[in-house]
Amino acid sequence: MAPHEDEKSSQAPLAVRMRPRNLEEIVGQKHLLAEGKLLRRTIQSDRWTSMIFYGPPGSGKTTLAQIISRVTQSHFVRLNAVTSNVAEIRKVIHEAHQLKRLQGKRSILFIDEIHRFNKAQQDVLMPDVERGHIVLVGATTHNPSFSINGPLLSRSTIFELRPLEEKDLVQIMEKALKDPERGLGQLKIDITKEALEHMAKSASGDARRALNALELGVLTTQPDSEGVVRFDIQVAAESCQRRVVYYDANEDYHYDTASAFIKSMRGSDPDASIYWLAKMLYAGEDPRFIVRRILILASEDIGNADPQALILASAGMQAIEFVGMPEGRIILAQLVTYMAMAPKSNASYQAISEALDDIEKKKSEEVPNHLRDRSYSGAKRMGHGEGYIYTHDAKDPNKAAAQQYWSRKKRYYLPKDSGFEKTLQERLGKRS
Repeated sequence: MAPHEDEKSSQAPLAVRMRPRNLEEIVGQKHLLAEGKLLRRTIQSDRWTSMIFYGPPGSGKTTLAQIISRVTQSHFVRLNAVTSNVAEIRKVIHEAHQLKRLQGKRSILFIDEIHRFNKAQQDVLMPDVERGHIVLVGATTHNPSFSINGPLLSRSTIFELRPLEEKDLVQIMEKALKDPERGLGQLKIDITKEALEHMAKSASGDARRALNALELGVLTTQPDSEGVVRFDIQVAAESCQRRVVYYDANEDYHYDTASAFIKSMRGSDPDASIYWLAKMLYAGEDPRFIVRRILILASEDIGNADPQALILASAGMQAIEFVGMPEGRIILAQLVTYMAMAPKSNASYQAISEALDDIEKKKSEEVPNHLRDRSYSGAKRMGHGEGYIYTHDAKDPNKAAAQQYWSRKKRYYLPKDSGFEKTLQERLGKRS
């Protein structure tokens, strides 16, 4: 079969038939393909260097490779790392040498799932990539920093593709519904907005999954007496094999569920906290939104009662960015159960809130003379810093701690008798 003949076949899946044929048909990935961006300029100018497309399934890696094969004036060869071996790679490289020597034509080698190549297979490519005999275009769902050899990686440009947004997936499905040649435009389909949004949310950024669900729903739903396929939210749920959970992205249910989630952790109920977390994840909530709420709670509601909470939340945020979903749900569950069971204190939150209120409403405090900066010329002459007791040089640390740091006697920070703050409470008591 010719490289793109499968896209023309009426028997091919909708996701294959609707694969974009040029840059203008691609939806999403604006950070790479908007006018003036490096990848777009590279494709349009046909000036190639080796590159790696890194991103989740259905984000457009193979599509970009096929577009490259259409626009390039080079010899284009496609291999799959799962089925290829060293002998096949050597054969492709030999043919590339012959083409360059006899016709002056370069070769672009596209390797799908390149992370599945072992070190020896990757090493075979190195000399010819380095000398420019072949231009490597690799596609991978794994972080290339860990799955691609360092020398090969250093000679390639990494382009990270992102999961498609829900609005992008809806647009892709709408195009398929209207296209009479490659899509479903020859059929009478009455599809609801809720059905499209449910399939987009269920697809988790994967255009292939969204189109597969759309095609399955259309082909398995009997037309009514007027010959119209009625495609509603229930058909969408069956097509995705994903039960509908009512949860809007930016309105009441979104904020109500997030509120229940936060209040359950604040109230030290790990089971309720996990339930609301599961509901948000199932409904397709952005994990970044969830972890931001956890970070805030770690300071606002736990604070110094357990200083490890903020450290753990920050580490969890980095871990989730590194491993992604769905494994990220395990990290989120650990964070949520820890936060729910941690001792609680909002003393730091109350302290900054009250101090900011005083700054806004009361007379501003002047910096005492002995605390003023004396590092610049003339400061000493004005007496700045005079009388300041440097804590680390003080013979009596208590005297340094007792020196006046402002004119008021008000207490903002009032540690609670909870967790580590009980220790801080005792320390403050000794200073009084």
